[in-house]
Amino acid sequence: MNYPLRLGRLLLALLFCCAVASGHAANAASLEGFWKGPLKVPGGQLEVVFRLVSLTNGSYFATLDVPLQKISRLPVTVTTHGDTVVFEAEDVGSRFTGQLMASGKEVQGTWKQPGYSVPMTLQYAPPPISTAPKARLTPPYREEDVQYINSAANLRFGGQLTVPAGEGPFPAVVLVADDAGYDRDGTVGDYRLLGILGDYLTRRGIAVLRFDSRGAGQTGGTLATVDETIMDVQAALTYLRTRPEVNMSQLGVIGHGLGGNVALLTATQPLPPNFVVALAAHGQRGDALAVEQQANTLKSLGADEAQVEAAVKRQQSMMEIIQNTADVAQSRAIVANMIRQTNPSVDSVTARAGAVELTTRRYRSYLAFNPLSGLSGVKCPVLLLNGTADLNVTPETNLTALNKALKANNAVTTRKLPGVNHLFQGDPATWPIVNGVQRESFSPEAEEIIRQWIVGQLKKP
Repeated sequence: MNYPLRLGRLLLALLFCCAVASGHAANAASLEGFWKGPLKVPGGQLEVVFRLVSLTNGSYFATLDVPLQKISRLPVTVTTHGDTVVFEAEDVGSRFTGQLMASGKEVQGTWKQPGYSVPMTLQYAPPPISTAPKARLTPPYREEDVQYINSAANLRFGGQLTVPAGEGPFPAVVLVADDAGYDRDGTVGDYRLLGILGDYLTRRGIAVLRFDSRGAGQTGGTLATVDETIMDVQAALTYLRTRPEVNMSQLGVIGHGLGGNVALLTATQPLPPNFVVALAAHGQRGDALAVEQQANTLKSLGADEAQVEAAVKRQQSMMEIIQNTADVAQSRAIVANMIRQTNPSVDSVTARAGAVELTTRRYRSYLAFNPLSGLSGVKCPVLLLNGTADLNVTPETNLTALNKALKANNAVTTRKLPGVNHLFQGDPATWPIVNGVQRESFSPEAEEIIRQWIVGQLKKP
C-alpha cells in the first residue's frame, strides 16, 4: 500500500465517524444497497461509498469505502431512531448529516469532521445481482499460474503470466503494484487496477507477468521495502527471460505509484528492462510527499488554511520523532501519545496500533526514501503518466521533479491525463454500468496511450 496513502488512511480512520439523519421515515429494507457520494475537490472528487446488507434480525451489516484514500471495508454500525439513520464507526469523531429525499434514493447533507465541513449528496444504488458470481468468460489468450524464485531473498513468488494468442515470441512486461502488500491484480476494494491493465495489453499482443508482492497472495515473506521490491522485479524479469514465448529483447516494467519508482530504479540495475512506464510515480522524498498528501486530503474535506497548517505541523513533528528516535519502543510511546493528544476520542488501543504501523522498519525507510537519487542512470525509454485529478501524487510537484531528474535521458515522454485520479480511473460518469451499478474502470485513454507508446518503442531499431 502506498505509504503516504497509508498514513492518510490511518489519520482519517482515527478521526472517522459518519451519520445520516433523515427528515422522512426510513424504511429499513430500502436502505440495503450502496450509498455513494462525491466530495467535490479542485480538479476532481473523492468518492465515499457505504455498503449496507440487511440481516434477518432487522439490523445491518455495513462497511465504508473511500477508494482514493485506500479505505476499504471499514466497519460501520447502522442504527435508526425514528426518522433518523446513523452510520457510525467506533472511536472516531466525524459526521455526515443529511435529508432523505421523498424518493428514498438520495440524501442531501453535510459531511463534518472536527473544525470543518463540506456539503455532500449520497445517491442510492441497489446491490448488484449475480446469478453466477463465479462465472467468467474465457479470455482470448492463455493464462498460466506461475511460480519463480528470488534467489537473493530465498523467496518463492506466485503470479500469473498471460500470453497473447499466436506463436510469438511476444514483447512482455512486468506489472508492479503501488508498494508492498498487494496481490497480483493490485486490488483496491473491488477494483483490479493491474488486472484490468494486464488484460488490455495481453489482448493487444503483449505478454504480461503480474505477481503477488511479499506477504500477499501466494507469495511468502514479510512486506518489502523499495530496495527489496527492486530485487523482486529483477527476479521477475529473469523468469521472463526463461520463457520461450517471450522476446528477451523487448522486456519492460510498468509500475503504479511507488511501483513506478521501483520500475525506474530497476532500470538502473544490471540487466535492466528495455523500457519503463511509471504511473503516478513519486517525485519527492517520502516525508515530503506524506505531508503533501495529507494536506491535499484535508483541503478536499473542506479544511481552511489555518487548519491545514496546524495539521501539517503536527504531522511533521510526528515524522521527526519517528525518524530521529532510535529506540523503537520510545518512538511508539511518543507517537501514541501524540495521536491521543491530537484527538482525545481515540482510545489507547487504537492509538498504540497506529503508532506501531507508523514506526515500522518499512515506514521509517520510506520517509527517508529519495525517488530521484540514481535516476541519471536510467538509459532506456521512459513513459511518465499522471492524472490531473490525482490528489495523492500530484503531477505539478512529482512529475516535474521526475522530469528534471531524468533530463540526461532524451527518450522520456511525459503526459498529464485530464480528469484521471491516482487509481487511473477517469470521470465516474464514464464508468461502465454492470447489473445496474457503475463499475470502477481503468481510464481507456490511459490504456491506449500506454499501448501505443510501447508499440512505438518496439518499432525502433
